[in-house]
Order: sequence, then structure tokens, then C-alpha cells
Amino acid sequence: MAILTQEEAKTIIDKVLRLSKADETKVELNGGRSGNIRFARNSVSTSGATNNLSLSVTVVISKRVGTSDINEFDDASLEKAVRRAEEMARLAPENPEYMPMPGPQTYSKPQAFVDTTASMKAPDRARLAGASIKSIMASQLSGAGFLEDSSSFNAIGNNKGLFGYHKNTGANFSLTIRTPDGTGSGYAAGDFNDVSKLDTGSLTDVAIQKARASQKAMALEPGKYTVILEPMAAGELINFMINAMDARTADEGRSFLGKKGGGTRLGEKLLDERVTIYSDPTDPQIPSSPFSSDGYPHEKVVWFEKGVVKNMSYSPFWAKQKGVKPLPQPSGFVMEGGTQSLAELIKGTEKGILVTRFWYTRWLDPQTLLYTGLTRDGTFFIDNGQIKHPVKNFRFNESPVIMLNNLEALGKPVRTRGNMVPPMRIRDFTFSSLSDAV
Repeated sequence: MAILTQEEAKTIIDKVLRLSKADETKVELNGGRSGNIRFARNSVSTSGATNNLSLSVTVVISKRVGTSDINEFDDASLEKAVRRAEEMARLAPENPEYMPMPGPQTYSKPQAFVDTTASMKAPDRARLAGASIKSIMASQLSGAGFLEDSSSFNAIGNNKGLFGYHKNTGANFSLTIRTPDGTGSGYAAGDFNDVSKLDTGSLTDVAIQKARASQKAMALEPGKYTVILEPMAAGELINFMINAMDARTADEGRSFLGKKGGGTRLGEKLLDERVTIYSDPTDPQIPSSPFSSDGYPHEKVVWFEKGVVKNMSYSPFWAKQKGVKPLPQPSGFVMEGGTQSLAELIKGTEKGILVTRFWYTRWLDPQTLLYTGLTRDGTFFIDNGQIKHPVKNFRFNESPVIMLNNLEALGKPVRTRGNMVPPMRIRDFTFSSLSDAV
């Protein structure tokens, strides 16, 4: 029962809406199943599967909001949840920024559900994990990995006639491989809606190569370097930037899109002209939900076009203050790139550092979008277009805004963590100190 059809979901939501006596009522219904397998030291350690179905009802009484969650769906339990939400609303203070719920909306129809992924069983997971373990054992290295597949749905409805329904599948795999002497570490990861696109063997080969190549790393002095960021590393910083494009914080001078003295950078050229970033829930490579949690549509939105800030996200409250329509934050983004492969970017680099990924990235300054973190699992020195030797990991202090103004070259975008991101070569990337961590 974890995956309900659109008709089944609407029947339950309508039943809950009829029970409510509040001014406004919203119902969210979510369900899904997931399966996983985990291995460490080249042996499977755990496996499992879950099935979940839950309902959340939110009611509004004179700008007082109450919410109740349940996972039982008999008539008595549904009514109890509604009455509990109403009770909570009467006890709550009024929300001065509360905005009325939206009426009926038109949603796109992303093709995010793949039957092959939805039908995965334990033997399928074992086969995918086994392909990875076999390669690791043949290499005489030690690996740990995690594979998870899922299928889910989410449905939303309110007493103003809004209804939305979406199904999604996903398969995610990641692994770390270490050398016997403990000085080398490699990492690789992949995620797709369609599990048939997930090649755990190829990902394992990449991690093996990085683990071997990263042994006995040499120390380089911290400073500003030309870097090649693999998509996983670049995507992490760019994702932080896209999630910080809130109009209210910009208008209030609390973000990188705000100007000193007032105003925002909307319409200004802020990044290199080669940078175009957009979101689109119907993109076939990263399909996602067509609606936000409050029911507003996710549509194709260009956030940066040739380096120019084209849009910011608006909550319903702030949209009303500014006289625009609400615009939710995206659930995934596409950054356009070039045609070069990662290998070609390396070949075209005279001197630089190749970064596999970042770890423990943290926010330092929201007004400059400055972040700090560590390189990890494969950091290498490039000389005359070739990887010469591994280097010790660095701590970095960098802003994606500065990074995307120091852009030298872009490669072909690939999917990483639900986004499409190209590898990129950046000049003057700031490494502030060394780290002894492998």
C-alpha cells in the first residue's frame, strides 16, 4: 500500500478535507518503499527494506495554524488527526505573515518513475553490490559502500480545489576504497531515476584508481591555485548558491544578492558569461516534483543566464509584498557546460590541482557566500597536462560567486546528487591550510 495511485490518494485526501471544520485545510499524503544494501571491508554487513505511508493535515483558523501527522488510515484515525490539528490551531498564536492557500494549479508531468527501479528486490541489490565487491577484492584493496533504491509518491490537496500527484524512483550508490597502508583513498558515487543507468562496476573502477593513485601524498603550500573541480565538488558549492537565491534575504541585505544601501542584484551580471543555470522538473536527466510543499508549481526557471541574475525565489508572503507571483526554490538544477571531458580539461592544464570532492563544507559569510571545507578522497597535482602525484588534502575558503568569476573552462555536464553539473577549471582557488586526513 506504500505506493497509492492518483485516484486512491485523492480519495483519502478528499475524505480528510470533508472532515475539517477549519477556515482552510491542506492535506499532504506521502508514501513509498525503499531497499538498501551496505558493505564494509569487502563484505555485506546489512540489508533492509522499508514501506511507509503517512498523512499530514494542516488547518488554519484565523491565521492560527495547526498540524497533525498520522500513519493510520481508518475513518476514526483520520478524524482524530483533523480534530488534533484544529485543537493545535486554536492554541497557536496568529501568524502575521500567513498567506491564504492557493486554489487549483496546473502542473507539468515529469517522467520520474521508472518501473525497473520500482521493482527492485534484494537479489538485484546483491548483484549490483557484488559487482563492486568483486572488483575491490581483485584489486586487493578494502572498500565500503551503500546502495539504496526507492519508489515513492507525494500528493497534496486543499479545500480550495488544489490537487497534485507525483511519482518518483531513485537509485543511489556511493563507495570509499582504501589502500592497505591507509595512505590512499578513492571515492565515487552515482544517482539515477533509472537503475539500469547505474553501473556500480565502472564507479568502483574509478574509486580503485583514485585510491591507488592517492597513496603517499606530498604536501604543497596553501595558497591560490588553478583547480579542476570534478562535478561532485563543483556541484556542492553551486548547490549552496542556488539555495541561497531567496528574494527576501536579498531585499533585506542579508544575502549575496543584496546591495549595500538597498536593492538587489536582479538583472546584474554577477558571474562569468559562460554560466547559465536553470531548473526544470521535466528535464529528462533530472526529473523532479512539479509542485512545492505549499502547492505552487515548479516550472522551468532560468536563475542565471550568461552570468546575469534572472530570477530569485519568492515565498508567498514576500511575493505579495513585492507584487509578484510566488516562485519556489528549485529541487534540482542544470548548469550548462561545454563538450570537453574531464580528461581533456586535465590535458589542457599547465599546472593545477584536481579535486575529486569536498567534505564537511560549512557556511562562513552569507553576504559574500563564503564557504569552508576540505578536499577528500583523491587530490592530485597536474603538471603540463598530466597528473604527476597526489597531494595532501587542503582546507579551502572560497565563494561560488568568486569561483564562477574565475572560470577558465567548462566540461560536459553529468548528473551528480540530482543536479547536472560540468567539471570546471578555475583559477585562483583559495586553499587556506593543509589537512592530514586521507
